[in-house]
Amino acid sequence: MSQMPKKRNRQQRVAMVELPPGFWGNLLGQLQRGSVLLRLALCTLVAVLLLVITRGWDPPFRYRLNEVPERDIVASVNFEQPDLEATKEARTRAKRLTVAVYDQDPAPLEQLRAELRLELAKLLAAENFEQVDLQLWNSFQPPLADGTPDPTPQEQEEQFQRFREAFSSEEALEAFSTKLAEVMKPLEQWGLLEELPKEHDANLEKIFVRTREKDGFSAEAGRDVPDVLIKNVSSKLQQSLNEKISSVELAQQVFAWLRPRLVPTLTLNLNATHEAQDEAAAAVAIVNKQFHSGEATLVNGGETITTDKLDLLKLEYAEQIDERGLSARLRRIFAVLGMYTAIFTLCGFYIHIREPQAISDLSNFVCLLTLFVITIMLAWLVSQYLWGTEVIALLLLGMTVAIAYQQEMALLLAASVNLVITVSIGLDLQQSLVLMATVTGAILVLRQVRTRGKLLTVGTVSAVVALLTTVGVGTLYGQPRVELWSSGLMLALWALIAGTLMTALLPVVERVFGVQTDLSLIELGDPAHPLLQELIRRAPGTYNHSITVASLAEAAAESIGARGLLVRVGAYFHDIGKMLKPGYFIENQVQGQNRHDTLVPAMSTLVIIAHVKDGADLARQNKLPEQIIDFIQQHHGTTLVEYFYRQANEKRNENPDSAEIDESSFRYPGPKPQTKEAGVLMLADAVESASRALKEPTPSRIENIVEQLARKRLLDGQFDECGLTLEEVRKVGESLVKSLTAVYHGRVKYPDQETA
Repeated sequence: MSQMPKKRNRQQRVAMVELPPGFWGNLLGQLQRGSVLLRLALCTLVAVLLLVITRGWDPPFRYRLNEVPERDIVASVNFEQPDLEATKEARTRAKRLTVAVYDQDPAPLEQLRAELRLELAKLLAAENFEQVDLQLWNSFQPPLADGTPDPTPQEQEEQFQRFREAFSSEEALEAFSTKLAEVMKPLEQWGLLEELPKEHDANLEKIFVRTREKDGFSAEAGRDVPDVLIKNVSSKLQQSLNEKISSVELAQQVFAWLRPRLVPTLTLNLNATHEAQDEAAAAVAIVNKQFHSGEATLVNGGETITTDKLDLLKLEYAEQIDERGLSARLRRIFAVLGMYTAIFTLCGFYIHIREPQAISDLSNFVCLLTLFVITIMLAWLVSQYLWGTEVIALLLLGMTVAIAYQQEMALLLAASVNLVITVSIGLDLQQSLVLMATVTGAILVLRQVRTRGKLLTVGTVSAVVALLTTVGVGTLYGQPRVELWSSGLMLALWALIAGTLMTALLPVVERVFGVQTDLSLIELGDPAHPLLQELIRRAPGTYNHSITVASLAEAAAESIGARGLLVRVGAYFHDIGKMLKPGYFIENQVQGQNRHDTLVPAMSTLVIIAHVKDGADLARQNKLPEQIIDFIQQHHGTTLVEYFYRQANEKRNENPDSAEIDESSFRYPGPKPQTKEAGVLMLADAVESASRALKEPTPSRIENIVEQLARKRLLDGQFDECGLTLEEVRKVGESLVKSLTAVYHGRVKYPDQETA
């Protein structure tokens, strides 16, 4: 049937919102009405967006952490993997081969030369051997070879005389000092070490020496370690003294004094050494391990994919992607877009036939597409980190659509999204079957949400289905039993989490999609609601009428499988507009007082009709859901206010010269009922009012009046747009007759009964 009246209703709602004048208002109106091209453009945009999000031009990475492949995974391309251990060893070796940096301080050696000159001067000050400080003189005596007797006093005196003769001239001491400086210069430049310090963990054969100067250090220069060790330098020092000093005996005496006084002058510079080691290590190239296509086994069959194995598989995947050419990517793009086109076409046809409002209303259509995209994006993201978590996104989608629309549509969209997720993430047939079975179990038990624990129950059912399906399908595929149960329990956990999340997200779903679950309807139908309390206070007769209609309509709706609770709550509020002018409605009038007696029929009709608009305005001011407002606006449809219409005709007959009566001015503005529930409420409202007017409401009279009113509404076309079939109208009538008969059942009249 045509959906045009429903579209007008949507436009009326949009008109209630203040829109900017001019261009933007017209544009929003055109978008709300929408067009096929606009919806096709949105679907195309979503397809391209999904292609980009999931990188549809490349095959997905198929493996997950802790997964157990059935067969060996062999490299399909040649690739390299950084060998961390080998690289670490190479860098450690580079650090050990790095030349350490030492700082040379020549001051101790310079002081040693000055001290030697002073000691020589003291010896030369003695005129004969008797005046010599023997301790000082002995410090200049070379050690005797084993078995050699100590020199006699005469020999010592002769040695001293030869010593004095070597410095007999005035310039002799200065010349000696000059030659000594030449001999000591290499030591002062390169420094001395007793041995390498414990902190020296670098090259053992060479060092860099930096000589301390007044304004800092000179440039580094490399030296062999043996060249700075005191034990090695001593022999070179002795040889240099022998060469520079003409008297070999004097050279030996000077060396005898110098040798025990040589001290280390080099200091290891740890900071500079470590910097050099770090630079050397950084310069070492990463050592790669080679994997050859068709030869290297990356993961053995039956072996769990650990973090290291997963990193290896990711390297192979990255190499595969790098080797893909443009033509291969274009082929996959067209294939993926073709699949999306087929999915959108299938879903579009189904929704157009079974849930047209999801497409005809642009906001609903955009919400549905957004949910589609978010689900796939969320599944794609979470699957990168934890195995099986994509079931959470799929369950949330299935439960949301089942709540907002119907189970059949939820199953279709869940199957479509499951297909997209399977292709995008790279799941195999086994995993795809488990996902679909899990979400199907959740959708099938999600008919009504009447309690807060319902969604937790749904999550529990889907968890059980996930566990059993995982074990069953895995057994068919020959997977290890331990792995099956661990995977099944993990998937069951995600299903329970999805049920918990849906419980928290339920208010958001209701608000975004404009639906009311049974749970929210129960809360809304509380008699303590401010609007209902105000209705009781202002129009108690209307309130009692609404309560009776609610009881009748609920039973009638349930007889045809419609939402009885929704009809009952809608009936509570359907006449709230009467509270603004309660005295003009017969159920609130005191007997004998009818305000319409002073009004012409046309004015009375306007007052009666106004309660629909007033009720809708009150509902919006109190933020009632749109579904309840629909009941207020549609419960009279475009029916005729017959009583005042007949009055108007009678007055015209009395005055033939008066204008013709326009029937449309005596009809409610509508729209006609758009849902089965609204149609049921219309009929229940009419028969309850008519039955109340019966003097003797016998079952036959009730049945007759219900049949008349149902036929009249059918012939008037009031049920044309709500989807009620003739069979359903008959069932609704039977239910109303049964309920009204129970309300107005006869009572036994006792012989002596008196009226109170």
